[in-house]
Amino acid sequence: MKKIISLFFVAGMLSLVSCGPSAEELKAIEQARLDSIAKVEAEAAAIEQARLDSIAAVEAAAKAEQARLDSLAALEAAKKPVKGKTTKPAVDPKAPKTGAAGRK
Repeated sequence: MKKIISLFFVAGMLSLVSCGPSAEELKAIEQARLDSIAKVEAEAAAIEQARLDSIAAVEAAAKAEQARLDSLAALEAAKKPVKGKTTKPAVDPKAPKTGAAGRK
């Protein structure tokens, strides 16, 4: 009876050892893990680049808005009259009218 139990015990141990992954399977698992890590790193780099591009776009829009505001400020400054100077009309309203419309 001991021989039969020993035989079953040895057969059971051999079946457990043979159920484990082979060297080829272990290599494939490791390669899949490395591929997964590379994929995640590539996605992280793409996300970081998109974030940097977004920041650059916002900064460019802010510069454009500041340039627009500067232009408006310059336009407003040009419109303001200078103290002490008066503007003369192009045509003196008291001057006699000449030409076809001004003849009597």
